[in-house]
Amino acid sequence: MLGTLPGEESLRRREYYAHPRNLFWPIVFALFGETPSPDYADRVRWIGARRIAVWDVCASARRVASADTSIAAEVPNMIDALIDTHPGIRAVAFNGSGARRLYDRHFARRPELRYLALPSTSPAHARLGFAEKLAQWRVLSEVLEN
Repeated sequence: MLGTLPGEESLRRREYYAHPRNLFWPIVFALFGETPSPDYADRVRWIGARRIAVWDVCASARRVASADTSIAAEVPNMIDALIDTHPGIRAVAFNGSGARRLYDRHFARRPELRYLALPSTSPAHARLGFAEKLAQWRVLSEVLEN
């Protein structure tokens, strides 16, 4: 699961998707009929047990506040190296179109991988509600089941 870059609240708390209105944790847990633990370490263990890894396309970048639309001068993470050293990776899912665009700017798509363009869970992308986002994210649980 690739995001763009941690937001201000995630950086402050040192937790992925830490903003209280970000729907990442509620959506991922709902895919499996569960409710996220309030404890971050428990949530991380839980997704790991379901073979979900979370990272960002960007290792660093300039941007205004947490706005993905203002990302500039980005330095990508070493995603190719991650994929090369973990041949069990079957899919790359993008949490929003910003992550997909940045990935495509810095990396070639691999024919052996499935790519999932999912709607952003960020509160800045409120065009879709929880139920609509969850419905589109269901493809992730289908990929994990196979």
